[in-house]
Amino acid sequence: MPKTAKSLAARKVAAKQIAERLAEYYSDAVCALHHRNPYELLVATILSAQCTDARVNIVTPTLFKRYPNAIALANADQTDVEKLVQTTGFFRAKAANLIGMARGVVEHHDGEIPQSLDDLIKLPGVGRKTANVVMGTAFGIASGLVVDTHVKRITYLLGLTKATQPEKVEEDLMKLLPETEWVNFSHRLIHHGRRICIARRPKCTECPLFDLCSRVGLPPLS
Repeated sequence: MPKTAKSLAARKVAAKQIAERLAEYYSDAVCALHHRNPYELLVATILSAQCTDARVNIVTPTLFKRYPNAIALANADQTDVEKLVQTTGFFRAKAANLIGMARGVVEHHDGEIPQSLDDLIKLPGVGRKTANVVMGTAFGIASGLVVDTHVKRITYLLGLTKATQPEKVEEDLMKLLPETEWVNFSHRLIHHGRRICIARRPKCTECPLFDLCSRVGLPPLS
């Protein structure tokens, strides 16, 4: 068997074991962004760029009360939206993207968030990661894997991918995991990154994945 095939086979075995272990330890892991419908999740995910989910969850209740749906947000004054989202960072660009997204939803989708990855990524401020969040969490459709900073970093440490670009990391993971694992794998790995595999200070000796981890790029434990 060619070396590349062995490598892929080995990574598939490792990915399966890691997914099973994550399911055992983080069975209740869900999206950390508070939302009640696809519209609210899409707005919150746009705001989460370069911002913590905790901060977004503080900002969105007031924003959703003022603009409860895409139609309301499409007619919003940008200055008002900027004030509401200011603490999430890059607030001018985010406000413009939110209004642009809402106008696209109203003009092309009758005010309803589209259940299509291709349609979502055509909206202002919506990249593949954001679209995957909405597809998987709001609609239960596994369009791909959400690759945020936690997923990118930890899958590299685990030896599941050598890629550094989110799109390439996603491609690698889609080859290793069945579609039924895509949505939950990302949620669980994100929780793991926040609780155990913390950037710059990973708690390796407490990690439930320790025996499965290649620890790529980390120094040996003393």
